[in-house]
Amino acid sequence: MSQPEVRTTSGVVRGVVDPMTGARTWRGVPFGDSTAGAQRFRAPRPAPEWEGVRDASVFAPPAMQTTFSFKDSVIGSEDCLSLDIVRPDTDDVLPVVVYFHGGTFITGSSHEKVLQGHFLSQATDVVYVSVNFRLGVLGYLDMRSVGGDCVANPAIHDQVLALRWVHENIAAFGGDPDAVTLMGESAGGAAVLHLMCAPAARGLFHRAIAQSPPAASVHSRVQAAMWVRRLIDGLSMPRTTTLSDLRDVDAAELVRVGRSMMLTGKEVVQFNTAFMPTVDNATLPAHPIDMFEDGQQAAVPLIIGTNSDEASFAKAMYQTMKSRQRAARRALEAFDADNAHLVMEAYGYAGGRAEFADLIADAVFWAPSVMLATAHRRLASTWMYRFEYASATMRRLGLGAMHSADLVAVFGDPHSTRMSKLDRFGSREAFAEVSRTMQRHWGSFFHTGRPGGEWPEYGFRHDDIPGRATAVFGAERFVEYDPKSSKRLAWEDFDMREWGNNRGELMESLAEFFGFDLPDTDDE
Repeated sequence: MSQPEVRTTSGVVRGVVDPMTGARTWRGVPFGDSTAGAQRFRAPRPAPEWEGVRDASVFAPPAMQTTFSFKDSVIGSEDCLSLDIVRPDTDDVLPVVVYFHGGTFITGSSHEKVLQGHFLSQATDVVYVSVNFRLGVLGYLDMRSVGGDCVANPAIHDQVLALRWVHENIAAFGGDPDAVTLMGESAGGAAVLHLMCAPAARGLFHRAIAQSPPAASVHSRVQAAMWVRRLIDGLSMPRTTTLSDLRDVDAAELVRVGRSMMLTGKEVVQFNTAFMPTVDNATLPAHPIDMFEDGQQAAVPLIIGTNSDEASFAKAMYQTMKSRQRAARRALEAFDADNAHLVMEAYGYAGGRAEFADLIADAVFWAPSVMLATAHRRLASTWMYRFEYASATMRRLGLGAMHSADLVAVFGDPHSTRMSKLDRFGSREAFAEVSRTMQRHWGSFFHTGRPGGEWPEYGFRHDDIPGRATAVFGAERFVEYDPKSSKRLAWEDFDMREWGNNRGELMESLAEFFGFDLPDTDDE
């Protein structure tokens, strides 16, 4: 079967059997119609039907995004709602993994080399589906402060539509629609959590894996409106700008201005980035932390975890102890000025480079993940992990198990990322063992809803069990109970659900700019 053909609800697609891995693969399969022109900022529509056989041997363009090069170039297309499918070259009915890529909500694609899924699919015996969805200005900016003819979270709508497509079509590819695992890393891990909160996604998946998710990275409506104002200013457009006006702007120009919004100003060091989903009473009825604490999320088995050196890059951000402490305090006080000192104290006031980097990493990734795991274990089985494998080269560079380092282990391809070039001449034996272990646990979860038996659940404390079991994947594998407990307790009293609580002047200026009183997020 060198060119496997499958009929979908829109038409027949013809894939290929990859000559290197022997996997069946279908690339660039549409699940939605173009979101350009009049459809910009609106909910997506299903892919239109086509006649004949559609070639699915070539990857489709990703969502529009900048390349972060000196040329300020833009790649991708507004006609980006496509997915890629990989499976072993058998006729077995297999569990399904639907993967959402990361990229700070502004970059990435389904077919990044590390995410293509050939090795993971074969090692774990699954049908692997990787999804493209709208990004940045076009996918993760709530435009409702300009007009009502839009949806707050286009990207989440795209992801839900992809899950519906999988539910309706994956059986034709030999996938079991009743055994679907959502999986993602970084912003893709956050997407998994958003879909666990999204009412429209209920019943379309049965387990979830969130790797290094920035779970608290969610805009309030007022916060999103601030960034819409920045966008309009950056485009040199008037205050009377409408959604129709923004739909007439060249998409590449929107993306370029969005890039400049990310790179200028000091908001990013206060964890206030331009592009995130917004609490909207629809796709996100409430902040994910609130949804999980109230038990309103999907009651599916969950694996969630982070890397030990997520923000090792932050060691180089500030040159003096005072500047690091000032930056950390400002970032924390933007959320919860009353309790920022508790977190600062837990991290030795973040004066050292390592302490500052740990605080940044824990604020974005670890602390909110612990909060969600703590809540979810009341509703469904939950497992937590920490990835800390790093080669000797990465340790010497002071980078350690940095953000996204776990991907090469889970996907089983040590040569697939830019950072892997630094390790070209190092030993691969330790890495291969970590990769085999993680793929065994992930594969067991795909098939049964549970990782291997030696990985205990993130459970409650009992007389003979400490609780909060965390699997550690490094040069050695072990289970740690309630890691960093003093820091966990400090974060428990810290409210990270809404940026800008103490920015009254911001709220007033936004009301003036848009000409009306913006609603309080508590009343949405």
